Amino acid sequence: MSKKILIVDDEAHIRMLLEQTLEELEDEGVVFFTAENGEQALEIIELENPQLVYLDVMMPKMNGMEVCRRVKKELALKEVFIVLLTAKGQELDRLKGQEVGADVYMTKPFDPEVILAKAREVLALDN
Repeated sequence: MSKKILIVDDEAHIRMLLEQTLEELEDEGVVFFTAENGEQALEIIELENPQLVYLDVMMPKMNGMEVCRRVKKELALKEVFIVLLTAKGQELDRLKGQEVGADVYMTKPFDPEVILAKAREVLALDN
């Protein structure tokens, strides 16, 4: 079974930056999917069941908090590891992220090495 990562952000340059950060994982058989809003993200998660999702919080149609809540609470997809990415770094936002079931909460701008290391850890890939 191939390992899958979903990148969700309404800003194309952020999606591209994340893809470039993670592209070396393609050589290890990782498949990438992208979505530009929460509704698309939910569809892809239900269809493809990615092991890892990098999910922006502030997006059109459905925000990342709501996507995360639906995946973790309604669909009960505990095996989907969700990293919320946001410009909001306040403790209240972090707590809300935990409340909806996010596995990790990272603030933008993010460190590409941290993003890559987290992907390797979650997907159990050797360095």
